[in-house]
Amino acid sequence: MSMTDPIADFLTRIRNASQAKHRKVDIPASKLKMEITKILHDYKFIQNFVLIDDSKQGIIRVYLKYDTNDHSVISGLQRISKPGLRQYVGVDKIPRVFNNMGLAILSTPKGVISDRKARELHIGGEVLCYVW
Repeated sequence: MSMTDPIADFLTRIRNASQAKHRKVDIPASKLKMEITKILHDYKFIQNFVLIDDSKQGIIRVYLKYDTNDHSVISGLQRISKPGLRQYVGVDKIPRVFNNMGLAILSTPKGVISDRKARELHIGGEVLCYVW
């Protein structure tokens, strides 16, 4: 099975695991997925993550975060820029997800960063996904 969009697969695995109330989910690792996972952890959308070495590409084990009522902290994940249609924005057009309650993750010349960091650094880039 060939995977044409590994980021969409990454987001789908997290979305499915959180809807099924799983505490953790394993995702095949890559540098880009690792950077997105770090951003999700920094902004408290996930509880923790671990990189597991399996003598191949590695596995990212993501520990999902739930509130006191057992509702997932991540209520939505949306892939924006797709392999068939890339979405680039300038610094003045960086989207605000749910009036800054959510997060847009961008791939920029400075690396994979959040929308807030991109505004702070005054750079645009490719909008990878929204998280809320």
